[in-house]
Amino acid sequence: MKELKSSIFVDRQQELEFLNREYAHKRASFVIIYGRRRIGKTALIKHFIADKPALYFLASEELERENINNLKSLMSRFSGSELLQRDFDFSWDDIFAVFRDFKTGKKKIVIIDEFQYLSKANKAIPSIFQRIWDELLKDENVMLILCGSLINMMRSQTLDYSSPLYGRRTGQIKLKQIGFPDYGDFFQGKDFSGTGLIEYYAVTGGVPKYIELFNLSDDIFTAIRENIVNRQGFLYEEPIFLLEREVNDIGTYFSIIKTIAHGHHKLGKIASALGVSQAKLTRYLRTLIDLDLLERIVPVTESSPEKSKKGLYYITDNFIEFWFKFIYPSRSYIELDDIEFVMEKIKRNFFDNHVSFVFERVCLQRMWQLNRQNEFAFKMQRIGKWWDKDTEIDIVGLNSEEKAIIFGECKYLEKEVDVDLFYRLVQKADRVDWFRGERREYYILFSKSGFTGRLRELSRDRGDIKLVSFE
Repeated sequence: MKELKSSIFVDRQQELEFLNREYAHKRASFVIIYGRRRIGKTALIKHFIADKPALYFLASEELERENINNLKSLMSRFSGSELLQRDFDFSWDDIFAVFRDFKTGKKKIVIIDEFQYLSKANKAIPSIFQRIWDELLKDENVMLILCGSLINMMRSQTLDYSSPLYGRRTGQIKLKQIGFPDYGDFFQGKDFSGTGLIEYYAVTGGVPKYIELFNLSDDIFTAIRENIVNRQGFLYEEPIFLLEREVNDIGTYFSIIKTIAHGHHKLGKIASALGVSQAKLTRYLRTLIDLDLLERIVPVTESSPEKSKKGLYYITDNFIEFWFKFIYPSRSYIELDDIEFVMEKIKRNFFDNHVSFVFERVCLQRMWQLNRQNEFAFKMQRIGKWWDKDTEIDIVGLNSEEKAIIFGECKYLEKEVDVDLFYRLVQKADRVDWFRGERREYYILFSKSGFTGRLRELSRDRGDIKLVSFE
């Protein structure tokens, strides 16, 4: 088995370039890095500081004095300060004063990881670090990085207008999941087809730690069984761990996610299924969107998306969606070790009820990738879904200035896609009332299993059809 490629080398170049630009500035730098658990924040930081004079400190949920003493010990070794070796009760300011005065010949870095834990013990921590920055660091050749995995707390403590640290940062990174176009880089050395990668991606999403676990198995169902469908599995209770520190009313959030996972996407439908008012529900949905677990989408042709009444809510995290579809409803069986029953249920529904929907998101990412590579007759300004009360089109890309539009369908089937799918797409496209009679129209078809000879020939003859296969 090949060793997993380190997550930092997969789709993190923009973040690394940003950090290196900040480091190169002839001024003090203050960067906030935040994102959900397991997303690769620490790996990014450790790669960035590998060739630089830097102190990395991982905060804990201990008392404040314990964190101060731990940082003091690290700073003493980093700087060689004899002062910090004395048995005194130093303050945060004392320690950072030593850091400021320590000469390295290069810009020096201090990283406080899991910064949000410090405020749990002392709510004045943001004010203390404001003072440290303003009085000790902002005019020095230093770089301060505050990092955390509790998104809501990191925002409130470092980014919100109400925070004492507001306006001090010189930059921030919200680390997100790895996209599918780079997903295969995790599995170099393994004989995976494009569809095999899609199956793994449908469960792990782009979370490096989940991918690392699944990389150890050559079969998707073996990976699911070992890591999720048993009480000792690393990911069996992962959504609970993920949400319990971010929100208070975890039961309500679980009910909302479960309802969406089972097919209710309209605000009214979700509220009705839960027996709550739409007004009460909106706050919870907003929090889940902020946590990158949900998204609100509207038909791509809507001119004012934020005001549209056609919004639908979808789960954006593949693992969370999988867990709420297959694991959450079956936890009683798993607790009783009836693993075979749960695995059979997953195998019966995995492809049609889960992978096929994730495939649409994969195709959407491919659309953006092709658009960046100028693979179309025009540059798309917006790409998304389109629907009305009777019709749905998987992907639509458009450019209002050029009055050009492309309609797409995604098919995760075992057989080749034939010309009938294209002609059905043409009929559906006619329902889209967007520059009707003035627009230039194009078409794109995505297929798991390729295309028939008839469809490939039609594509060559017409010139306005693009075919993309994931074989």
